[in-house]
Amino acid sequence: MATAMKLSDELVEAARPYATAMHRSIPKQIEYWARIGKAAEDNPDLPVGFITDTLIGIEEDRAGMGKEYKFG
Repeated sequence: MATAMKLSDELVEAARPYATAMHRSIPKQIEYWARIGKAAEDNPDLPVGFITDTLIGIEEDRAGMGKEYKFG
């Protein structure tokens, strides 16, 4: 469910170059940052890079790109 909200001009302008570089809209970039921030708060012992890689892995699996890991 989408909800309209006011964001600071500073946040919107900070998101602009990242959104452009990552081929996202500015709202989607801010949503992405919020998702990583929530995951980081929920898992304070994990590095942000690990969280980001995990979120990417989840989306790759949802897209059918997952592969079973073979131990050994």
